Amino acid sequence: MATGSARLLLKGFASAGLALTLLLQTGCSSVFFYPDKVTYITPDRLNLEYDDVLLDTTDGEKLHGWWLPADAAESDPKGTVYFLHGNAQNISSHLMNVAWLPEKGYNVFLIDYRGYGRSTGAPDIEGTLHDSEAGLRWLMEQSQTNDRPIYLLGQSLGGALGIALASEWVQRQEKPPLEGVILDGTFSGFRSIAQEKLGSFWLTWPFQIPLSRTITDDYEGVDHISRISPVPVMVIHSVRDGIIPFHHGEALYEAANEPKQFLPTDTPHAATFVIPAYKEAVLGFMEGSPE
Repeated sequence: MATGSARLLLKGFASAGLALTLLLQTGCSSVFFYPDKVTYITPDRLNLEYDDVLLDTTDGEKLHGWWLPADAAESDPKGTVYFLHGNAQNISSHLMNVAWLPEKGYNVFLIDYRGYGRSTGAPDIEGTLHDSEAGLRWLMEQSQTNDRPIYLLGQSLGGALGIALASEWVQRQEKPPLEGVILDGTFSGFRSIAQEKLGSFWLTWPFQIPLSRTITDDYEGVDHISRISPVPVMVIHSVRDGIIPFHHGEALYEAANEPKQFLPTDTPHAATFVIPAYKEAVLGFMEGSPE
């Protein structure tokens, strides 16, 4: 009879085998998306004014977002930040990353991709790219953004989506233009990070190349980030990021064209804005002053 430890080990092998079977059958694009429907916190709990936003995509999904106006104490908002969140949970769990901006004079708009939070559908790479553009187009139509700078802030997965979106927006000369793009803890490409993660686990190591090839390489950030120029880009990455290694941020910065800034940080993944100095660096970037 197997011991308790042996049973746990066998169970682990079985689970890993099932995961590998699913990856071989379906490809591994699903590893990028871990949505849920839980409401962790709402803006009012943080004493923030907000409006619920529902917008329709051209392929029939309905997306939910929050509009956070700049603090009423600010007579004239400095601009608007469009926030694209990471791959897990939903906007309510990522809210703290931007909750500090209204007090600094910035409107904030954040959306959930399809399948996340109150948004309909199921996520995939093409769909979430579509959603990120739908959110930006909604934002550009709002009177509150007229004649005010608009910045894109993408964190982790949101940064990868943001690179694809911003590069196309700039190349198509869409109006109004983006004033800056901020990428926080972003991987250098969908296929490249998939291969790296698959190669780090013994069971999937032999399959890292064929499995990663099931993911499109049309949206590798290192291939597109240069096309955001002349819009300024700020790349933020932590030397202690245990999810997306530091070399991804270095690769994105190296591939970007001027004007660009690199902010090395020292926090866990997606925890940049717990440090006041990093907030100030981002404000300096948006307001056009050097770090």
